Amino acid sequence: MAPNLTTSTKTTTSLVKQASLSSRAYVTFLAGNGDYVKGVVGLAKGLRKVDSKYPLVVAILPDVPEEHRKILVSQGCIVKEIEPVYPPENQTQFAMAYYVINYSKLRIWEFVEYSKMIYLDGDIQVLENIDHLFELEDGYFYGVMDCFCEQTWSNSPQYKIGYCQQCPDRVQWPAELGPKPPLYFNAGMFVFEPNLSTYHDLLTTVKVTTPTLFAEQDFLNMFFRDKYRPIPPIYNLVLAMLWRHPENVELDKLKVVHYCAAGSKPWRYTGKDANMDREDIKMLVKKWWDIYNDESLDYKNTVGAAGGGGIEGGLQLPLAALSEGGVVHYISAPSAA
Repeated sequence: MAPNLTTSTKTTTSLVKQASLSSRAYVTFLAGNGDYVKGVVGLAKGLRKVDSKYPLVVAILPDVPEEHRKILVSQGCIVKEIEPVYPPENQTQFAMAYYVINYSKLRIWEFVEYSKMIYLDGDIQVLENIDHLFELEDGYFYGVMDCFCEQTWSNSPQYKIGYCQQCPDRVQWPAELGPKPPLYFNAGMFVFEPNLSTYHDLLTTVKVTTPTLFAEQDFLNMFFRDKYRPIPPIYNLVLAMLWRHPENVELDKLKVVHYCAAGSKPWRYTGKDANMDREDIKMLVKKWWDIYNDESLDYKNTVGAAGGGGIEGGLQLPLAALSEGGVVHYISAPSAA
């Protein structure tokens, strides 16, 4: 009897689809022994709350203590240890010291066991499912356009003339300053494809690139300038948008919030910093705490459901099996994500 080609084809297609699904993941970055681990735990629980199909990989530096690694594993995260990446010797003074360690994010391009990943900073919370972003066309780098209106941009020509890509018609870019700056994304959230060739190019290029104010964010914008495609602000609401560009904010459609404004980290929030007493800020901080404090979202309570939310290994694997990577030297680093 001739084989049922239709059935065979369907089976093959199904297997390919399953393999494709399992090779996707969210990824974040953690360094040091500070309180950013709370942000990553909150992120893991947030992804579970919105029923994401994909695991959260945490790229950690060697100085993340074992206690924090165990917390991450207990929340279903896949922990992968990476070596730090530094900009050229003696040039870190050109970047904000706090951001220098974030060059280590470049290591995530080496995670080629995943065909596509969505990077999220540890001070981000996912309020609605964004798994559909994995379906974006391959070959491009996707992220949300940043805003140039905050004081941290005060040394830039954009800030000095009042130009912002969020409202390009408000102030025209003067011809005497040369070509208008290319679109610039916030590197707290982006969709990318791990690739060893890209990984090696990134590391080679960073060694000969003088650091600038926003360190790895500036670098990634330069490197992916020709492949960058903007996605709507609802996928990475930088809180300053609430008071700088409220006309571009759709709170009722918000999917991802980025607690990156001074004083906005929910686990440190006092409401005393500038703009932090706003009702919309208070509401978003409360949303984070509601997720973080919800014990029903703890991984230990969901192991039996949908394969533990798609997290590989779960709690059965020893810590050593989840903390991947070779022998690395211990290098002290500030707590950052």
